[in-house]
Amino acid sequence: MSFLRAVVLLLLTPLLLSGCGYNTLQQQDEQVTSAWSEVLNQYQRRADLVPNLVNVVRGAVAAEKDILDSVVEARAKATSIQATPELINDPQAFQQWQAAQGELSSALSRLMVVVERYPDLKSISGFADLQAQLEGTENRIAVARKRYIDAVQAYNITVRSFPTNLTAKMFGHQPKQNFTVQDEATISKPPTVDFGTPAQPQPQPQPEKPG
Repeated sequence: MSFLRAVVLLLLTPLLLSGCGYNTLQQQDEQVTSAWSEVLNQYQRRADLVPNLVNVVRGAVAAEKDILDSVVEARAKATSIQATPELINDPQAFQQWQAAQGELSSALSRLMVVVERYPDLKSISGFADLQAQLEGTENRIAVARKRYIDAVQAYNITVRSFPTNLTAKMFGHQPKQNFTVQDEATISKPPTVDFGTPAQPQPQPQPEKPG
């Protein structure tokens, strides 16, 4: 009789787990992990472009050393944080990673604004290709980030909703970190990559003539 109960329980277990949201949690957890991996992949791609971009630009805008140094430093900070899958389960580490990526985005934006004052850059070999790659990478980051946000939102709803929240607690599933509104506004702003029109000097006010 005990053997029969064991067999029945074994057969019913998959149905019970499915009905209480276990399978959904596993599926959504995998989707979050996959989406997060793509986010990291695209941010790493951007980081890999930065040294080449700085090297190409350095000779033409040597006077802007502070801006170039800030980009190099921001990249070093952004790549120094170990972006592991566990990062999305650590609120403090996740916020530090976001802040570092935001600093790199800001530094790149400042660099691009400065570069607009140097139209000769367009003729430097490889610059146009780097410009296109950076622009494309920013678009890929936006897409990957959106997919991650959606995946985390769906997962967190399942973790917090009844009755699947009971299953989540039983198997140790916790809500995952998502991009905050404040950091998202900074990170999602792509660098300006329009080099067509150099910045025009502002007209200086003329001294008034004595009457």
